Amino acid sequence: RIRYRIDGILHEKLILPKNVHEALVSRIKILSGMKIDEKRIPQDGRFNFRSDGDEVDLRVSSLPTVYGEKIVMRLLKKSGGIPTLPDLGLRGKALANLEDAILRPHGIIIVCGPTGSGKTTTLYSVLSKINTTRVNIITLEDPVEYQIPGVNQVQVNPQAGLTFASGLRSFLRQDPNIILVGEIRDTETADLAIQASLTGHLV
Repeated sequence: RIRYRIDGILHEKLILPKNVHEALVSRIKILSGMKIDEKRIPQDGRFNFRSDGDEVDLRVSSLPTVYGEKIVMRLLKKSGGIPTLPDLGLRGKALANLEDAILRPHGIIIVCGPTGSGKTTTLYSVLSKINTTRVNIITLEDPVEYQIPGVNQVQVNPQAGLTFASGLRSFLRQDPNIILVGEIRDTETADLAIQASLTGHLV
């Protein structure tokens, strides 16, 4: 079955015959750059397509289950640019407090929320506002969803040894003013982020 999650609620849209499942999963895995012969472990991939002139980025995740592989695709519209903070619905005191925090020379700002709530979009909106030639901004993301001119964006690559923790440790030698950490998944990354915020960086 095919379901869409809209505003946090799953809606069933289509039920396909069971005999097309394997072919459909294989096609999605090929487009996403996954290994089609590997069905024992979860995989992640991505691909782009255009719809009505808009570029759409799909992040794809596969998961082996007792009934076969399950595929989840997350759609991200890349056209239209990055929204401003007011475009995201920030108003009044909430907007003033955030703008005050992001203009400080050091400290830590944590953006949290459930999947699909707009954390990454909020972070990109903040970066767009503070991105000038007078500051050195470095980001560590998984994956890089939008490319921002003038910002040094790095994508983690655990297979090559580039994790959030190792990347953040290297960033401190790159003379950054502002560091964006896409996710804090472990204690080591959290410790490094706090240490960076206490040593003259805005994290």
